[in-house]
Amino acid sequence: MARSWTRLHEHLGAAPGPLDFGMVAKAAADRLAESDDLDWKEQLPRPPIEGRWNELAKDVAAMANTRGGLIIFGVRDATCELVGIDPEKANIEQYAQWVRNHVQPYLPDLTFTVLTSADGATSVLVADVPASPMAPHLVYGTATRDKDQQAAVAPYRDRDHTAWMAEHQLERAYRDRFTRAQRAEDEAHRLLAHAQETVSAQHIEPAAYFVALARPERPLPRTAPRLTREETTAVAQAARCRGRDPMRLGPLASLEVVTGNPRPGLRRWVLSTLLLSGAREVHAELHHDGTVLLAANVSWNAARNLATDDIPDTGVAVSQDFIGACCRDLTNTAWELARRLRVDSALQLTATLTVVTSSPTTPPPALVPVVTGFGGFTDVPNHARHPRRIQPVTATLTPLDEAEALAETAQELFTDVMNQFGLDPQL
Repeated sequence: MARSWTRLHEHLGAAPGPLDFGMVAKAAADRLAESDDLDWKEQLPRPPIEGRWNELAKDVAAMANTRGGLIIFGVRDATCELVGIDPEKANIEQYAQWVRNHVQPYLPDLTFTVLTSADGATSVLVADVPASPMAPHLVYGTATRDKDQQAAVAPYRDRDHTAWMAEHQLERAYRDRFTRAQRAEDEAHRLLAHAQETVSAQHIEPAAYFVALARPERPLPRTAPRLTREETTAVAQAARCRGRDPMRLGPLASLEVVTGNPRPGLRRWVLSTLLLSGAREVHAELHHDGTVLLAANVSWNAARNLATDDIPDTGVAVSQDFIGACCRDLTNTAWELARRLRVDSALQLTATLTVVTSSPTTPPPALVPVVTGFGGFTDVPNHARHPRRIQPVTATLTPLDEAEALAETAQELFTDVMNQFGLDPQL
């Protein structure tokens, strides 16, 4: 998904949002100089030299290895003259294939877009290259102009030109990648622990919770506006409508009574029924940085239609249907919030089941899945395992995904969780 804040936005004083042809034309007219995050190109990308070396792949990798940027084709670099390109000759699928073939690791967020003037007379091609959390990216191939160097090189942008990383730069780039990954993992653990601590204070008897997190891979721009109360309500309502299933109501349905009045928190809005008596306990947080945190009681009334001896003495019943609804509502909420905030990177989803007890020293009881079969009858499958802990499962979502992809992501989370019970259900 194209980024919502670029060098052109900064130069023109524009608010975060999609890039358009008028912005490119104005920047060219202002003779905006090339920089590490802006590269003017007069001609469209050319095919790989002898099938082995591709300049487009080099330029894309260089920006991804630095801090991201725009490569704009149709503007003469020396004079910033807007000469345009023939849109019929712009083969976006082929350009993406060249990058896939020559750049590793893969760049999933790279976009190519043809922008055309209002009168249809002039077009440009924009390659939007976000800064990559997987940097450094290596370019594979050989070329005579580069002394037939083999295997891979790591380009980067140095002011207005491309250079090759020295060994110490490459070492630092790898170290930075691993540091970013560790920080992201630590933050995810912190937020999940925060959710568990929040809900555990509400229970004397053991209860099982679906606890999940969705976080953007890259932070939003510092200039991104804060999420408002009205936007928080709109996101929750849109997510609930998108995933509405009258046969399997999810946590967003339980939050409906508080959706219109979310509570402000530290860089977040909070929707919670933890203090409402008689209601299913659900706690959700929508953060200004695009993070969604969800914790929902999946043992609430889960055993109401079962005989007493169906559940082991040391077990807690969990509703398979409600776990599936939690996966669906998490995915829809994360997607709606990302669209609202114009998140321009993939989202990492993490989900697990956890048992909260009145004392941290109390051994957690086994989780017993309650399955709803044909005709609405509930049962505990004989072959189902009763684990005491569920390992976290993960999935990836992008704001460009359509409804089918959202359902597939929710199904992926649901299946991975239920597989740990020995079950393979369908949402």
